[in-house]
Amino acid sequence: MTRTKLTTLEYTTQLKERRIRPLGDRVLVRMHKDRGRSSGGIIMPEIAKSRPSEGTVLAVGPGRRDPDTGKYTPIAVKVGDVIKFPVVSTFELSEDSDNELAIIHESDIWGVFE
Repeated sequence: MTRTKLTTLEYTTQLKERRIRPLGDRVLVRMHKDRGRSSGGIIMPEIAKSRPSEGTVLAVGPGRRDPDTGKYTPIAVKVGDVIKFPVVSTFELSEDSDNELAIIHESDIWGVFE
C-alpha cells in the first residue's frame, strides 16, 4: 500500500505501530513534562506532581463542520503552538511517560503561549 505525502492538516504521528490523525475540531498534543520542582525550588515527590496542562500541538483536524453548508470552520491553533488546557478534558493516547500524547477539543483550549 503506497501513501502520498501528507499535508499539515493530515500530519500523523506514530503511536505503537499505528498512525493517528485528529478528526473534526480535535487537536493532537504532546504534553509537556513537569520539571519536578515547585516555584520555590522544592523538589516534588512523584505522588505530589500534577499532570501537565500544557503542551505542543502536533496535528489539528480540519475544523468544526457546519451542518447547514457542509463547510469546515478552521481551527484557531496551528502545528507547533504551545497551548494551555485543563487536564480533565484530555483523552490520553499513550502510557509512555517520555512521550505523552493527548487529543482535546478546540473548545477546551484555554490559550496559546506567544
